[in-house]
Amino acid sequence: MTARFRLPVALLLLLLLPACISQTIKTTAVPPLERPAQALPEELLLDVGILVFDPGLDDYDEKQQIYPEVRKAEARFMPRLLAEAMQNSGGWGAVRVIPSDRQAVDLLVQGTILSSDGEELALHIRASDTRGQQWLDKNYSAHASRYAYNSTTRSSYDPFQAIYHMIANDLLRQQQSLKTAEREDIRLVTELLFARSFSPEAFDGYLQENRKGNLVVKRLPAAEDPMLERIRSIRERDQLFVDTLQEHYGHFSGEMQVPYQEWRRMSYEEAIALQELQAESRRRMIAGGAAILAGIYAAGSSERSSRAAGNVAIIGGGYMLKSGLEKRAEAQIHVAALEELGMSLEAEITPQVIELEDRTVMLSGNVEEQYAQWRELLADIYRAEVGMLELPDAPTTP
Repeated sequence: MTARFRLPVALLLLLLLPACISQTIKTTAVPPLERPAQALPEELLLDVGILVFDPGLDDYDEKQQIYPEVRKAEARFMPRLLAEAMQNSGGWGAVRVIPSDRQAVDLLVQGTILSSDGEELALHIRASDTRGQQWLDKNYSAHASRYAYNSTTRSSYDPFQAIYHMIANDLLRQQQSLKTAEREDIRLVTELLFARSFSPEAFDGYLQENRKGNLVVKRLPAAEDPMLERIRSIRERDQLFVDTLQEHYGHFSGEMQVPYQEWRRMSYEEAIALQELQAESRRRMIAGGAAILAGIYAAGSSERSSRAAGNVAIIGGGYMLKSGLEKRAEAQIHVAALEELGMSLEAEITPQVIELEDRTVMLSGNVEEQYAQWRELLADIYRAEVGMLELPDAPTTP
């Protein structure tokens, strides 16, 4: 073999050597939930509203392995898991999943799904209290190992339970740094903000923004202000309605649990298989191309043996390119399988009906519209009750 032909053949042999694939098994170690150092009086416990997550579909590329209907379902499923983690820490008042940020809450938590499949979950979480003071603006991510989906070792934890505990712990640490006066201030601002949303003309002068853009209490209403009493009654009804929605979210999560976990398990397996197939396809196509180039290089040799070897290399390289293309087609089969899984999960999610005292409400997937209608109804109730307060006394007959 001449030196002229030795280099391409050596290069070809290197490319044809099977690549060494090292797979890191990532565990799902769940940090323990932190608890408050000491119990607080009920009137100082802050209520939390976790807004239905943003599914993160605004700028997604159709080439990405994202299934919009699955993401929308996840956006309602994940806040429930975070709410449970926060409630289990014992450091909060009521922790509710809410459909709209129109509801005034002591602490509002918002999340965006950055990525989600059976292998990785990444969230962006923002949290601020009712004054506008920011508590959290942070990305969280976690990986699941294949053991999380093993039926023999599967625990009661969600495969990504760690991410919800991390968020809950960060928020609890922020809350623990508050002084008693700050807690009282937050709860007062929440009440006045709710009142202002129903009657701006009556309650607009009680709050103002400071230089940082945060709300501060400018003055207090009278202790027995009848309009404030009506507002408190309206707020209780609003909270009862949102409590009823928790039953919906809980039922939704329960119905979604089994098919969703199966989808994530299959998605995890399909994602790993897809990565391996794509990597193998690239290796084969690169090696095939190199073989063809080496064959062309050798075919031009003046030596008969080199030309024969070059022709063989060209044929072999063409076969490897064909094999690489076939592997790529096989990868597309796995993509189609993922799409089918997404469609099957969507079929499992059905509208829910909840019964209220005076009417039946259909929650069909647009809970936000139902809550908006409820707020309008509350506004009508408030105006009617305040109008009755403002009616002049009927004249007495002599």
